[in-house]
Amino acid sequence: MGGEMTARSEAGEMLAGSALENARAVAPVLRAEGSRIEVARALTPEALAAMHEGQLFRLSLPRRHGGAELPLPQLAQAAEIIGGADASAAWCLGQALGCAMTAAFMDEKPAREVFDPADAVLAWGAGIQGKLTVAEGGYLASGTWRFASGSHNATWLGGHSKVFEADGSPRLDKNGKQANRTALFPRAQAEMADDWHVMGLRGTRSEAYTVENLFIPEGLTSDRETEAERRVESTLFLFPTTAVYASLFSSVALGIAQSMFDDLVALARKKTPRGARNALRDSPVFQTKLAELEAQLGSPRAYKHAILSEIWETVDATGELSMDDRARIRLCTTYAINQATAVSEQVYHLAGSTAIFENEPFERRFRDIHAVSQQVQARHTNYETVGRYMLGHEADTVFM
Repeated sequence: MGGEMTARSEAGEMLAGSALENARAVAPVLRAEGSRIEVARALTPEALAAMHEGQLFRLSLPRRHGGAELPLPQLAQAAEIIGGADASAAWCLGQALGCAMTAAFMDEKPAREVFDPADAVLAWGAGIQGKLTVAEGGYLASGTWRFASGSHNATWLGGHSKVFEADGSPRLDKNGKQANRTALFPRAQAEMADDWHVMGLRGTRSEAYTVENLFIPEGLTSDRETEAERRVESTLFLFPTTAVYASLFSSVALGIAQSMFDDLVALARKKTPRGARNALRDSPVFQTKLAELEAQLGSPRAYKHAILSEIWETVDATGELSMDDRARIRLCTTYAINQATAVSEQVYHLAGSTAIFENEPFERRFRDIHAVSQQVQARHTNYETVGRYMLGHEADTVFM
């Protein structure tokens, strides 16, 4: 058993060393599959196979499962690389990486059941929408969860649920509040809803799913946000779900915007707008705007990476993530998404009529980033949350 554990740990260490290189190798495949992902409203078999071959879904898993346990700043970089190739693939990856971290809050045996297969992917919907009723050896799960990004390519699903005693009364935690847990179950045991018909991020297939009185063994449940349930001593697993998703999904936005910007530069080298005297590349107005956009996009990227790197070093040294640092993560990630969206909008306009055609790279990415901008991570109320905390109000730990 010890030798097997050592082998998995060594495999994880090797993966950590090649993680960003793997992401760059997978990116061209995802870029080529983009239009097919869009039509299928799901990751294509070719896209999914490339991501599994690059072991991208294992980047946040504990070393005991052969995962990379990649530091959060590098996880964010990987998400941005994939975001530049295909937004839907990157969003599915970001969701799966956040979900996979629950392995560190489970006993090893049930966690291996979920995460050891090479094609393992866990997805779950947003919010505490389910009900877990205590039963012998586990729970009976019932509920419907929505917005489960990547659920189409997942092998397991999770459901965040309130816990009830067998007699129907709420189970209370040590603070006197109703307890909640996340139940994991094979995707095949859930009823999927074909309800993901949207403007952008179409390939995420973020569908709803339902289970009714499904038995869940105790070992396949966890409370991801309770430190007492953490089984793995690693810096990565000291970061709450909110901070992880904010870091990864903001990277998706930066990746989309960077690709749009790069495509604009390529277009400008060959396009002369109708009725214009000069090609775009020779226009002083365009040249000025291009330089401004480069700075506008590079600034939030550098700001976010600096914040994440500094906080990672602090948490790695102290073993604690302060509320001040949680606020800084919320601020830099919200800012990154909104600045990336603003850059994308300007790129779209500068590309002119070229941007409206489906055979050009702009319109799908424009739709994708505007889907990203509607997600909770991009809300302008996040600024209010941070500002209130800065002024001494009680911290909102749900969004920070």
